[in-house]
Amino acid sequence: MTSVIVIGAQWGDEGKGKITDYLAGQADMVLRCQGGSNAGHTIVANGQKYALHLIPSGILNPDTACVVGNGVVLDLKVVLDEIEMLKAQGLSVKNLVISDKAHIIMPYHYIMDEYQESLKGDKKIGTTKRGIGPAYMDKTARQGIRLLDLLAWEPFLEKLEYNLREKNIIFECAGLPVISGEAKEQLIAEYAAYREQIMPYVGETVYLVNEALQARKKLLFEGAQGSLLDLDHGTYPYVTSSNTVAAGSCTGVGIGPTAINRVLGIAKAYCTRVGEGPFPTELIDDMGEKIRSLGGEFGVTTGRPRRVGWFDSVVVRYSALVNGMTDLCITKLDILDTLPEIKICTAYRCNGEIITRMPSTLEALAECTPVYETLPGWLCDTTECRMFRDLPVNAQKYILRLEELVGLPVSMVAVGAERDSTIVRREMF
Repeated sequence: MTSVIVIGAQWGDEGKGKITDYLAGQADMVLRCQGGSNAGHTIVANGQKYALHLIPSGILNPDTACVVGNGVVLDLKVVLDEIEMLKAQGLSVKNLVISDKAHIIMPYHYIMDEYQESLKGDKKIGTTKRGIGPAYMDKTARQGIRLLDLLAWEPFLEKLEYNLREKNIIFECAGLPVISGEAKEQLIAEYAAYREQIMPYVGETVYLVNEALQARKKLLFEGAQGSLLDLDHGTYPYVTSSNTVAAGSCTGVGIGPTAINRVLGIAKAYCTRVGEGPFPTELIDDMGEKIRSLGGEFGVTTGRPRRVGWFDSVVVRYSALVNGMTDLCITKLDILDTLPEIKICTAYRCNGEIITRMPSTLEALAECTPVYETLPGWLCDTTECRMFRDLPVNAQKYILRLEELVGLPVSMVAVGAERDSTIVRREMF
């Protein structure tokens, strides 16, 4: 048995979808464990680009079972649209199973998300406004609606009645349209249709996953977002609504931590962030614009331009700690091919002191300025490299320096968006 968790080591958008797709060909099962349609995983295979938000990135491998776990909050329209998109491109989704315990994002969650964000003014979080946070709020308040409620139907109607009664009070006070009368009937009819469409893909996944472990199958857990967006360990409150660290993968599918063998952290060769919050290495200059343009740094889910900065080893060391990472994968190395010099943040300068640990408070992190080490670029194309020794010497030195600073082996390097644009220095399975 080998179980590998793929986890984001920065603020998300690190290229987890590409690496999951690459490793899925070796896995028996790929699992999504948390988050929702706020995730955006881009895969390029055989010249075709696929943008997935809820379906595991292993879906392009027909022999790989794909599981959406109980920890995911499910937007039924999004997942059904993705299923139809994949079918239209000639791909099978017979290998997809969605946990009956997954909570459903409802239309009122979208309204609540928009409303709550508007109240924050200049303190806004930068949410995708896809109802993720409010859905998790209902889950925590023990009034969420699960897929098993929808399939049974009467529990769905009962819980919907309670939730609409509560939400409509808020909407009415806020001057927002209430969901009642014809709007309520339309909502019920919409979810009755969703119920029929989603039913073939729903199953009891806890036993399915644990039986696969007992049968010594190879399991690949696909993280969503990044470690610095974790609800407990990220740059709170500028975080997502779920636990994005490796431990969240266990609770998100119903397995124990002893089942995990490897934790593969994914980090870009530089760094990006979407939304608000401190970002010590952010480049608000021509270099930042250049890297954004070269890397196509625009959100898969929102289309928003991502904030761009140099690689921050303080951030990745912290991520390695809270995830128990065993390996590191550096993606988008090729984006740096044309840069004459490349900087790495090795520490922070804060209140006159040099520190190598992430501060706990946002205020302290906002005061930090990066301490940089400058390395020479390689000024040549790396996209055709398939072995580490094929990389230019300066590119090799860059990777080896990241290893030293983070304290983990760089086991994989991505030099392009295509599945095979990958250098493997240490096998995961």
